[in-house]
Amino acid sequence: MTGAEGTIPGKKGAGDGELLAALSGKRAARESALASRTRRSVLGTLGLLKEQEAGRKRTRSIALAGLVLAGLGMAPFAWRLADDLFGGEHICDLTTQLSLLICVFCPALVAAVLVAGWMRRS
Repeated sequence: MTGAEGTIPGKKGAGDGELLAALSGKRAARESALASRTRRSVLGTLGLLKEQEAGRKRTRSIALAGLVLAGLGMAPFAWRLADDLFGGEHICDLTTQLSLLICVFCPALVAAVLVAGWMRRS
């Protein structure tokens, strides 16, 4: 006849000794050391994750600042181009052509730098 746990009454299973040792607190020092090592490992990983997140935020803010500065630097050329084209100037004028080239190449250059940065991270 078997007991409620599926063991034969009067015979101890292999897990009973471990269960009694855990309940009596004889292995408390070993479990405390394990918990301490686990806690140190988790805290170390958490610190590493926070550093990586800070680095990503810093990179994002530098990229955003670069885009804003590129936009501010290109704004006078875009204004000049719009003024020349809508004011009746010819597109063959040197200043109009230069403004048009700058308005085309600056965003292309910024896009190329962003794509290169994303490809490097991947």
